[in-house]
Amino acid sequence: MRLYKTAPDALRFIRLADQKPTSLTQYVTALPTGAFVTFAAFLGRTPVLALGDGTLLLAEIGEPRTLVAHANGAILTAACNGKLIITGGDDGRVMQADAGGDITEIAVEKGRWIDALALRADGAMAWAAGKMVRARDTKGEIKTLEAASGVRGLDFATKGYRLALSHYNGLSLWFPNAAAAPEELVWKGAHLDVTLSPDGRFAVSSMQETSLHGWRLADKKDMRMSGYPGKTRSMSWSGDGHWLATSGAEACIVWPFQSRDGPMGKPPQECGVREARVSRVAFHPKTLVVALGYEDGWVMLCRLTDAAELLVRARREGESKGAISALAWSADGNRLVFGTVDGEAGVLDLPK
Repeated sequence: MRLYKTAPDALRFIRLADQKPTSLTQYVTALPTGAFVTFAAFLGRTPVLALGDGTLLLAEIGEPRTLVAHANGAILTAACNGKLIITGGDDGRVMQADAGGDITEIAVEKGRWIDALALRADGAMAWAAGKMVRARDTKGEIKTLEAASGVRGLDFATKGYRLALSHYNGLSLWFPNAAAAPEELVWKGAHLDVTLSPDGRFAVSSMQETSLHGWRLADKKDMRMSGYPGKTRSMSWSGDGHWLATSGAEACIVWPFQSRDGPMGKPPQECGVREARVSRVAFHPKTLVVALGYEDGWVMLCRLTDAAELLVRARREGESKGAISALAWSADGNRLVFGTVDGEAGVLDLPK
């Protein structure tokens, strides 16, 4: 049996063995970083890790390169669109880098930390520092908005120049080029991260109160997605936009968004059940396979259609128990990069 039902080129090589466990650990190359891994992504085929010591590691195996992005501070947040990575630090700087190693300073917010970032496929970007949010379009023009409270999360819509902001008591939907005030989506409580569905129909935020809250944007109908034992700090949409994978429990909780009503009245699916909580999730870009990182340092792949599992990383005796803090697929789905709070990292190269 293959680990896919569509897109055969994406995972053409993986077959589930008749006897478990099935493992891909032999295809993982370790990447010691020496610092907390804040964020992981790919610039083309090159893995890139944003580190707590202010550096970026372009982690191509055999040719690693370190770039100093924040010489006097830590990287707090980052975003990547496959061509560029932007980072925000506790030095108030927003920096941009590419796969060639070129680094550009985008902005400096003196005396502030950069709390959140967002980056569109076309290069438009946004950053938040306290209540202040700035959006920079592809021509370099910057628009500024002051929110009612500190902004914790940002996400661009895939269509249209529209930005979602999460803050206390809900979300704001802002068109930076419009004179009108942002549209408000209200729900009491502290909202942390925010994500917009790929088709633009739904907005979902994670909350301090260990739950998710969602809205159907057409009519602002809201939905509470509760039952998590811990905070959800990682969310990932399937490539078709029909499923939202989330962290925060001893399994990956996956919510259905195929229908007009999204998950309203529908239970989520669970996969990757273990005695450790899921800390990071990343859907494969082409198939219904989700990569799961755990608080004890394990990494697994799980197929949503039947919950079949493949091990990527298990903590060996004597190794640290550092949680997976970053997890990302390459655009073609053939490489997976992960990093931990203890500065360990690795790249899975799926065999042909």
